[in-house]
Amino acid sequence: MSNQPIGFFDSGVGGTSIWKEVHQLLPFEHTIYLADSKNAPYGEKSKETILSYSIKNTEFLLNKGCKLIVVACNTATTNAIKELRSMFDVPFIGIEPAIKPAALNSKTNAIGILATKGTLSSELFTRTSEKFASHITVVEQVGEGLVELIESGKLNSTETKKLLKKYIGTMLALKTDYIVLGCTHYPYLIPQIKEIVGPEVTIIDSGNAVALQTKNILSQYSMLNSDKTKSRHHFFTNGTIDVLSTILEPLTPEMLIKYEDF
Repeated sequence: MSNQPIGFFDSGVGGTSIWKEVHQLLPFEHTIYLADSKNAPYGEKSKETILSYSIKNTEFLLNKGCKLIVVACNTATTNAIKELRSMFDVPFIGIEPAIKPAALNSKTNAIGILATKGTLSSELFTRTSEKFASHITVVEQVGEGLVELIESGKLNSTETKKLLKKYIGTMLALKTDYIVLGCTHYPYLIPQIKEIVGPEVTIIDSGNAVALQTKNILSQYSMLNSDKTKSRHHFFTNGTIDVLSTILEPLTPEMLIKYEDF
């Protein structure tokens, strides 16, 4: 069991930001990544549709022999992970916006959350906000259009920068000193966001916390790979291979990228 891969799925290439954190912490673990780019973004879809995609993605990864699944998508986590855990007999690692550290450390008592509509409207997000941020101002901003631009290979386009300035400007107007990224695509926008907000605003994503939790769960179930040889990494996408390849650069011989119409 310990030799089997860790599985990841996302509504596209964004979850590779999580994959990179996990691989950095656990370099000897084999991995399989599934990018459901054909159906991106999940954030505008119904809970039932998101659950259906999440079940399909999970079954794909389990058929490849994955020992643990990282739901590398905030929208899928907040809308489907409870059901996935009840349906499948493997550990699942989910991803939530890092509201708690932002709320606890804010000096202006105002934080911004940049996320998809599906995440912001979920029951899990509401519960987390009420638990940790009820005493401060929380500026919720739907990042409409950002996932589509990233999936189209337009990460550094004028259109992307224009949208970011609009969305971040709303947060800055309310004196936010922390911005929480609530979508795994958004860490790839951090350099551009930093240009907008400057050094006074802290940007938080969930990647490191997810990597640590993945290691903890593998240890708990005695599933850490004890083989210290080179790890293998297979990436499957039903979208454009070029976009996934660019996001993953630099590529290594151990990284196999394949198109599959799942």
